[in-house]
Amino acid sequence: MKMNGILPLWKERGMTSHDCVFKLRKILRTKKVGHTGTLDPGVEGVLPICIGQATRIAEYLTDVGKTYEAIISIGRTTTTEDAEGETVEQDDTMKQLTRTRVLEVLASLTGVIEQTPPMFSAVKVNGKRLYEYARKGQVVERPTRQVTIYALEILEDKALYEGQEITFPVRISCSKGTYIRTLAVQIGEALGYPAHMKELVRTASGTFTQENCFTLTQVADLVEAGQLETCILPVEYALTDYPYMEITASNEKEIFNGQVLPAEALLKKHDKIVFGIHGKAVAIYHAHPTKEGWMKPHKMFPTIE
Repeated sequence: MKMNGILPLWKERGMTSHDCVFKLRKILRTKKVGHTGTLDPGVEGVLPICIGQATRIAEYLTDVGKTYEAIISIGRTTTTEDAEGETVEQDDTMKQLTRTRVLEVLASLTGVIEQTPPMFSAVKVNGKRLYEYARKGQVVERPTRQVTIYALEILEDKALYEGQEITFPVRISCSKGTYIRTLAVQIGEALGYPAHMKELVRTASGTFTQENCFTLTQVADLVEAGQLETCILPVEYALTDYPYMEITASNEKEIFNGQVLPAEALLKKHDKIVFGIHGKAVAIYHAHPTKEGWMKPHKMFPTIE
């Protein structure tokens, strides 16, 4: 049986994204397995896994927005910007923050903001991951980038926060590339205190949510019961943001051969179009980069069953 599709996995704490891929290759008995964006070992949550030819669209799933629920801790910064790192700065004074003040800060960090990736991250600088430098005690200049925070809200009704350590839960909807650890530090800076991310859960990645995810144990049980198909979603599930067009007799040969075609009017509003047969994706086309008024295939998967 050819195995193609997307497995919405619930990554458990203590595992890397690569650990999940390694275990799934054994469970599914296939090598063509890839994840769609790294989740730190201390983070649990939604991690869509691409299987078979679905690995061709992994980048689409990586590029989508994400939703997280985090606990922000005010009073201490760490080397990793989360609870796992060593303390860099600690403020043990008695603090008092009103809900209004916290909401003002969250509002100020909503929209397009700039972030500098933490040293303990997978961003590459001069061909090496930042965490490789960090493990050697080296600090290098890191590129600042823009990310978008679509929504940032408190998940409780508390009116006043008091204590040496103040914590509060937030929900973040954001663009790809956002570091929630860094956002926690930014929230603390805006409030005038050192801070770090105490806990984090990814509750959604694009159209995939916690409700339709499976754990590794559940996947293994389904494989043993011969019911794997119940947890594998079709490639098309990840392409719902793009308009779909049924292949016709007039363009079937050209599309299956991956030829350049006159651009469809839909490309004026969307950056990609999915072509398929009876709802099954065959090719994804986008505007030709050099030939105005034409389009070319971006991805082809004509043999998906």
